Amino acid sequence: MLFGNEAGTGDAKTVQNEPEIELKRNWSFVASFLMTSGYRACGCLVLALMFAGASRVVAQSNTRQSDGNAAVQTQMQNVRYRFTEAATVYIKTLSGELLPTEGAEFPVFDNKDSFRLRIGYAEIDIGAADLASIFNSYVFARANSPLKGVSISIENGHLKIKGKLHDVGTIPFETESTLSPTDDGKILLRTGNVKALHVPVKGMMNLFGVEIADLIKNGKVPGVESRGDDLVLDPSLVFPAPHMEGRVTAARVEGNTIALTFGDKTHATKGHQTGNYMSFRGNRLRFGRLIMTDVDMILIDMDPADPFDFFLDRYKEQLAAGYSKISANSALRIFVRDFDKLGKSRTAAKSAN
Repeated sequence: MLFGNEAGTGDAKTVQNEPEIELKRNWSFVASFLMTSGYRACGCLVLALMFAGASRVVAQSNTRQSDGNAAVQTQMQNVRYRFTEAATVYIKTLSGELLPTEGAEFPVFDNKDSFRLRIGYAEIDIGAADLASIFNSYVFARANSPLKGVSISIENGHLKIKGKLHDVGTIPFETESTLSPTDDGKILLRTGNVKALHVPVKGMMNLFGVEIADLIKNGKVPGVESRGDDLVLDPSLVFPAPHMEGRVTAARVEGNTIALTFGDKTHATKGHQTGNYMSFRGNRLRFGRLIMTDVDMILIDMDPADPFDFFLDRYKEQLAAGYSKISANSALRIFVRDFDKLGKSRTAAKSAN
């Protein structure tokens, strides 16, 4: 694979021998892009894409898209993915595809609601504090949410969940739950001890009361449902966009982390790259003002010593702090700086926006 080991060598095979007529034909487009985008690091990759692959893009737009399959194949390895600046999951490995949501023609990085991630196989860890952050900022963020101020910790292999019952006088509560997958591929929180105002309560539904129990039973809290005194979480709805679709086949506690396995390992595909990366192949994908046809793009961690810290909401800042390489057949490799290492450039970019 071209560039398979480039992170260590820094070698590149850039295209420099395209006919002069191609340069003139595409210069006005490229100049407009660079003036409006403001991302210098993207400039070199756009120039190379336009100069090296203009005819290839046009030809493939008439062939690839005619099959009606808009899925972009994706693989990820050793990625710390941020749903929000404060809530992350750790993707050990993932094989799947990006699918456009209803009304979208193809996935667009700048609109995370334009696509969903269908998982074939994945091993994903989430910390207790990160799950609590997602609960507070997303699952129970509505004004009429029955629960507020949720905190989660792990003690002796059990999830200890604390919070306040918002609809019944903000009564503090706490529960202890074990974790397992359901037969239909969701996450079961089997409730053990339940307390309200530090007084034992018979079960979860007794704690919630009739009105709150009905909210959960009737699907008024997206991604959360009750099965008896237990709660079931649907990962495709509990986690923010881009939503993950996949069958949970294992769920367990490891240290202070919740470890989830999606799918069967037989559905894992062989990696295209070593180290920490996110790869995208086939069909169309848009990021910034650039639309790639028959995608062959890999985002590679500039610092392989630790996980690839990636935040989709601010990915342009990460690209601008890195650099790119391109092959003669327009395969694109972008070396990306970790989000938590942007430092002063990150602060300056926020101020400019």
